[in-house]
Amino acid sequence: MTQAHDTTNEFRLVLCSCPDKNTAKALAEKALRAKLAACVNISAPSTSMYWWENHIHSDEEVTLAIKTTEGHIVSLFALVQEAHPYEVPELIAIPISEGSSAYLAWLEKVTQEG
Repeated sequence: MTQAHDTTNEFRLVLCSCPDKNTAKALAEKALRAKLAACVNISAPSTSMYWWENHIHSDEEVTLAIKTTEGHIVSLFALVQEAHPYEVPELIAIPISEGSSAYLAWLEKVTQEG
């Protein structure tokens, strides 16, 4: 049985929408190479509907699910904002309140190796 680990909010799941898979892969690779993330999942394309410049838009996007630590949030956000093609990229960090001890230990180890 896998033990759960109380994280005391030290880990984060960051969501970021991208216009296409190539952009998503490039951003994921930048975050991983900089050791600002341990793992990045890229979703299948989905439809995003949103307000922009007083109009409702509907576009196909893919979403990054970036696993990182609280201490890397500022640097990760800066890296993504610099390389992202959107004027205002979605960057939302969600605290991970619990997780597998082994997975969270791995996440912490990988992001500290940089």
